[in-house]
Amino acid sequence: MKKLKTAIIFQFLTLAICGTVFSQQQKIKSNIIKNVPVIELSGNGYNRGLQHGKILKTEIDIAFKKWKTSLESFTQQNADTLISKFYQSTNFVPAIKKWTPEIYDEINGIAASSGQTFIDVYCYQLADEFWVYMDKIQHTEVNHCSGIGVAATSFNPAYIAQNLDGPGYMDGSQILIHIKAYKNDPEQYLLSGVGLIGMNGVNSKGIGVTVNTLMDLNASNDGLPVICVVRGLLLKKDKQSALDFLQTVKHATGQNYILGVVDSVFDFEASANKVVRFMPHANNSSLVYHTNHAVINTDIKPWYKGKVFNNSITRFATLKDRLDIKQSKFSDAIIKETLLSKENEKYPVCVTYKSDGEVFTFSSIIYTLGENPTVQITNGSPDQSEYVLHKFTNAK
Repeated sequence: MKKLKTAIIFQFLTLAICGTVFSQQQKIKSNIIKNVPVIELSGNGYNRGLQHGKILKTEIDIAFKKWKTSLESFTQQNADTLISKFYQSTNFVPAIKKWTPEIYDEINGIAASSGQTFIDVYCYQLADEFWVYMDKIQHTEVNHCSGIGVAATSFNPAYIAQNLDGPGYMDGSQILIHIKAYKNDPEQYLLSGVGLIGMNGVNSKGIGVTVNTLMDLNASNDGLPVICVVRGLLLKKDKQSALDFLQTVKHATGQNYILGVVDSVFDFEASANKVVRFMPHANNSSLVYHTNHAVINTDIKPWYKGKVFNNSITRFATLKDRLDIKQSKFSDAIIKETLLSKENEKYPVCVTYKSDGEVFTFSSIIYTLGENPTVQITNGSPDQSEYVLHKFTNAK
């Protein structure tokens, strides 16, 4: 578990499961329903951004002030100067305009209506990319997020799920973005934070994606940022177009993508120079899980070669122990128990919020796929908040 300073970098940048016997500690829950606010957006990219910035103008201003205060506390540099250096040292805009131009418009829309500068809004979206920038200066192991994917069987639909972690001062900024269908674009739900265009999500066609940072993999200053990959995938309507997109774009940062498509699940470790499919079990494509270290992609940064990521490896082992079960046993209840895991006190899958600002589970989310996809989401860690169900407008 990292201290506040590490969590500070982690927040900006990441704005992103043990046998069949469950401990009593894991089953202790508050039974409190804390709804994540749903932000309804519609229209083209620019109009969605305008709506986002207008609805959350006050909250965005607070979030940006916290962001800049935190950056200054950690780096002892002026936040605006640091953000400007990051902006000038990277060249992501051409890739964004090529692959996801509507997302670039959406960022402009948020800036126009929120009162924030374009550079601030733009850089705020680039969580992992800014993290890469800082990693070049200070190599720090930061661990967060545990992801799961389960293919459909005769017993269960397909699921993808994730605990997305962040520092304590992010608590209260959780939102669920609901994008209405527009022209040929499908309806979408995205876990997000105020001022952010998303973290992970699912669309009405049963395509969903979760992400885990792989900081040990090589990055690119002109690739497509993580959130744009996520949003680009959610514009797809079929398996092949989603797979082609994920494996064709040049990736800006090392990232693990768990992609769910109706009844199938895929895991890809993506770096600047290669995208490699990962299966925890070579002969079983129906189950995937991942944490925050590359397992199969060898495109490793020089300073991370040979490094042991204890936090990530421990959580990965927990996922393995809990999920290597008979297919007939899978359900959202099993996934929830897995995301609640606290067997390892030092490196738990579920990290409860603490007032001292340490890393905590910002939200736990389960996307059920198939013909009628749904969202289950917690406001904070799943031991402190119950999952709340959301359905698509045209659900059968």
